[in-house]
Amino acid sequence: MIYGMGTIVPRLLNFLLLTPFYTRVLSTIAEYGVITELYSYTAFLMVFLTYGMETAFFRYANNSKNSNSAFTTSLISLSFTSFLFIIFILSFSHSIADIIRYSNNYEYIIYIGFIVAIDAVSSIPFARLRYQNKARKFAVLKIVNVLINISCNFLFFVVFPALIKKSEFSFLSAVYSADIGVGYAFISNLIASTITFILLIPDIFSIKFEFDKKLLKQMLVYAFPLLIVGTAGMINEVSDKFLLKYLLPKNVNAMKQIGIYGANYKIAVLMTIFIQMFKYAAEPFFFKQANKKNSKAIYAEVMKYFVAFGLLIFLGVTLYIDIFKHFIDARFYSGLRIVPIVLLANLFLGIFYNLSVWYKINNLTKYGAYIALFGATITIILNFIFIPKIGYMASAWATFICYFTMMISSFFLGRKFYLVKYDLKGIMIFFASALILFFIDNQIYIDNFFIAFFVKAILILIFIVIFMFKEKIKLSDIKR
Repeated sequence: MIYGMGTIVPRLLNFLLLTPFYTRVLSTIAEYGVITELYSYTAFLMVFLTYGMETAFFRYANNSKNSNSAFTTSLISLSFTSFLFIIFILSFSHSIADIIRYSNNYEYIIYIGFIVAIDAVSSIPFARLRYQNKARKFAVLKIVNVLINISCNFLFFVVFPALIKKSEFSFLSAVYSADIGVGYAFISNLIASTITFILLIPDIFSIKFEFDKKLLKQMLVYAFPLLIVGTAGMINEVSDKFLLKYLLPKNVNAMKQIGIYGANYKIAVLMTIFIQMFKYAAEPFFFKQANKKNSKAIYAEVMKYFVAFGLLIFLGVTLYIDIFKHFIDARFYSGLRIVPIVLLANLFLGIFYNLSVWYKINNLTKYGAYIALFGATITIILNFIFIPKIGYMASAWATFICYFTMMISSFFLGRKFYLVKYDLKGIMIFFASALILFFIDNQIYIDNFFIAFFVKAILILIFIVIFMFKEKIKLSDIKR
């Protein structure tokens, strides 16, 4: 739950404040498309610049007598590669901007480069906090990061423009320019990332630095397949955002479509938050359980409850979509139909993370790379074929099919290398129940808001009762 606070609160703040803020304060839908597209590149680059070292740190800190050596070695490695990346960005920002059609805003490339580099270096100190079970500090720093980001956005997009119109505040024109426009979204993020890194400095220098070349080699060999997994995973997750720009017909406003798709994709954020929160806590947990006799039984139980809770989120968001849709501006409502598809797709991804325990704890990460590459291939092919025909709906369905295929592939490979007896019957009952309740809700139209709210609550309660009945959980158990 504390790790959840470190993940769910920042992501919820972003969702509850920044998404409604951007979709309303930006003058056009296309401007939100710019934010959606460029942050897609950021997510991709973040995976590339961390190159699996977080997981490698957990792996070797857990097995090594000196966890500090694993920390400092991985930190030095990431610092060096991030420095090289910044040099590259500063040298070729104009060329990169030309390639991705931002010739008039090459400064966006520089902002994104610094954000990614700083966050990549910060990832190892954050991983060490998780390893040390300093979940509260982890949570506080993550929340501080988002609060600074939100505050800066509010200053740049609302406060400064309002104040600068008054003569007594004309001096603000020295530090603020309306011409920067949407660029202030990235500047705000850069300020937040920089301050967060500064707050991590005491943790970074609290131990003696050691650089172990032999350990680094072992970590890189272990991490390289994870880099492939992560890169392919980001292709699956974010490639649709920038492929839309190049594959939509010329008579379609691509940036507007990206903006609509990106805003509605955000409504599925509760599922994404749940999965990320789970992943932060589960990754070190899975490694620590690996040597216990009942580890496989634990993994099976974790999977079952993960699926049940994920389906509860699916029902909560889809049944109450008329409430959740108000977190984005009405101009974006045409994309609401992607929300159920994206929610289920992300649930499949979460199940894949659960299943991935078989290749992570047995040093078979190359299989994770194969599965992720397979998924990336599906994503790209489906987007190339169908985006020109059905637009962003193709991207939503490509995500769904990709994650479903990865989940199934991992399940069958896992049975071969590390058999975990998951409660497949129970999981299928939960899935069937949730989908039936979802379709029932879609067939019912109630004009009265309060009656509709009550009926939807009953449908969700039915799912909870089914879960409790299947798991033989009594009310007296919950009370106790």
